[in-house]
Amino acid sequence: QVTLVESGGGLVQAGGSLRLSCTASGGPIKLHAMGWFRQAPGKEREAVTAITWRGTTIYYVDSVKDRFTASIDNAKSTVFLQMNNLNSEDTAIYSCAAARDPFPGFCLLPSQSRRYHYWGQGTQVTVSS
Repeated sequence: QVTLVESGGGLVQAGGSLRLSCTASGGPIKLHAMGWFRQAPGKEREAVTAITWRGTTIYYVDSVKDRFTASIDNAKSTVFLQMNNLNSEDTAIYSCAAARDPFPGFCLLPSQSRRYHYWGQGTQVTVSS
């Protein structure tokens, strides 16, 4: 069983930045990819980004392109989400998720939540205008 723990959320003014972290523990289970999802009040959960365990970013939702950057530190089993130029539309609970390895074809639909096997509890990000 893999446990995911997020950190780094908080309150920030519009235009500011936050860096989220998600650390995976447990196993021994190999992971294929990690994803960040978010859910705003009254809205459905949406995929924000997905990155392979090897460090290739394979998905960004259009609304965060050029503002958010995903990265991974394999040695620390941690994935990061650097969020810049935040706006009120980014306010949400952000959760990380992990997909087991091997997963042939994962890259075809990395934004599909059901492709992920493990989920963190989430961290709140609030952007004040």
